[in-house]
Amino acid sequence: MKLNKILIGLIIIVVAVGAVFYLNSRKAQAPTNEQNQTMPNPTPTPTPPATSTGSIATIETNMGSFEVTLDAKNAPLTVANFIKLANENYCNNTKFHRILKDFVIQGCDPNSKTGDASTWGLGGPGYTVPAELGLKANIGAIGMASTAAKGPSSGSQFFIVTTEDPNNHAALDGNYTFFGYVTKGMEVVTKIAAVAVQPNLQGEPSLPVTAVIINKITIK
Repeated sequence: MKLNKILIGLIIIVVAVGAVFYLNSRKAQAPTNEQNQTMPNPTPTPTPPATSTGSIATIETNMGSFEVTLDAKNAPLTVANFIKLANENYCNNTKFHRILKDFVIQGCDPNSKTGDASTWGLGGPGYTVPAELGLKANIGAIGMASTAAKGPSSGSQFFIVTTEDPNNHAALDGNYTFFGYVTKGMEVVTKIAAVAVQPNLQGEPSLPVTAVIINKITIK
């Protein structure tokens, strides 16, 4: 009888030890929260808060000044980001580095502050802004550059449509974010658009022969 009790006790111990090893092995195979946290996650695109509609941006250049009425109703994130950059003097002393005849003038690349034209068009604040499509590429429309149609917009580089043209609408409408229109000083934009250009390093005839500098952007 005493031997049977000893055997039963040994069996219970063996079963208990086996159960512990089994449970530990299953726990090791299951992912833990700590393991999940070490997995790479994509960095979200910053989204600036919306701002009030009807703000006016005055863009001062070495060829004169013009005003843009911003449309925060149709492009709230883009307008908020533009105002933020203006208040930080981000575009100061950058160039309109790209002028395409009867199409657009493009600027506010921080790389254009230097003389290395091979980097112009590649710079920005290090983030993009979600596309806000809807406004049209009418003459005087201000829009954001993008690496792909309907894709997120550049964080800083903007362009202004210089000509009312069906081809411009076909290329830009519904593909690029527009966030306002030139409402005063369009003659200055036209003068900038008429600056003589030469081929850039990619062969595009858009590199201004004479530097067009964005001195300052102020918001009111």
